Amino acid sequence: MQYRKMGDSDLEVSVIGFGCWEIGGRYGSFDEQEVIAAVDRAIELGVTLFDTALAYGAGKSEELLGRALGARRKDVIVVTKGALPTRPGQKERRDARHASIMQDIEDSLRALNMDHVDLYLQHWPDPETPIEESMRALEDIRAAGKARYVGVSNFHPHMLVEARKAAPIVTNQVGYNLFDRRWERHMFPTARELGIGVMAYGPMAHGLLTGAFTRETTFDETDWRRNGVIFGQQLFTQANLPRNVEVAEQLRDLARELETPLAPLAIAWTLRDPVVSVALSGTRRQQEIEENVRALDVLPKLTPDVLARIDQIMAGAAGQSDALPV
Repeated sequence: MQYRKMGDSDLEVSVIGFGCWEIGGRYGSFDEQEVIAAVDRAIELGVTLFDTALAYGAGKSEELLGRALGARRKDVIVVTKGALPTRPGQKERRDARHASIMQDIEDSLRALNMDHVDLYLQHWPDPETPIEESMRALEDIRAAGKARYVGVSNFHPHMLVEARKAAPIVTNQVGYNLFDRRWERHMFPTARELGIGVMAYGPMAHGLLTGAFTRETTFDETDWRRNGVIFGQQLFTQANLPRNVEVAEQLRDLARELETPLAPLAIAWTLRDPVVSVALSGTRRQQEIEENVRALDVLPKLTPDVLARIDQIMAGAAGQSDALPV
């Protein structure tokens, strides 16, 4: 395993992170014992960062992660997020008011069965609540010892600047993969300037870069990808999915030349930029985390020539957008 600091902070994390979105119920059914075994295997492989959120099943993901970690909680970095509605009385779409975030952390700690987390994030910007108010909540949480560090997620560059003025945020967690380079173009320079580390979620394009999709792939009714739109990008629509599967197949052919499966190549690509502190990948099975950590063997193979070939292949993708998700 390799480790990086979260921006300019002294928080050190494994570059491969265990994402817990998939165990919140948005990706169809799963076996809890398989997840617990995957957590065990991740720790054996040196993975230290586990990322969840209150909104992932209104605490279901947090509860399962807490059970899976058990006494080993002291050996890992637990990240969770708040400011999305999960209970009656909250604003409908996003709720980053001070009182709401303060209740969110209590709900998260209860679900996790922990007295603190290592890193606590505001999950999405709330345009109706001043950033200063939300950051005051994060700072209050940190000062109370309920989180060692604080950060944000999905914050646009100007929001990141404003947030950093009000709280010692160490990270911005954003979606980043070969099909989605919006944040790289628009936000990474600001993160570098501020000394803020990037947590990259969705490095495998929410399944598209696993190599498991076909042109005829369909999604379960409970699967959030069913409508074809992924954070404002129409990657999985009926019109665009076949073309994007073809692009993924071309990437898989390149991965074979590099003697690796497609998933490690996709993850290694996100880690090629040192501003990315950790690549988070949704994980439910042991074999998935075992494959993900192989990205570290691929990193040295990402020569300028290989990166140029990747860019050439990606030029054939469909349904992409340049506008940041809101």
